[in-house]
Amino acid sequence: MTAIPKEYLLLFNAVTDTERALSQLRETLLEAQRQAEELFLEEPGSADPPCQG
Repeated sequence: MTAIPKEYLLLFNAVTDTERALSQLRETLLEAQRQAEELFLEEPGSADPPCQG
């Protein structure tokens, strides 16, 4: 079996760790969006269109 150079292992691990971190950040942002939408819908008058004029 051919050994994989340490440089490639380092880069592969960094990419894998970054993908995992980005996935967790995405989930955090989606949850924040859900909570913001819930808060917005709970406010009285939130279904009213904004005043223009």
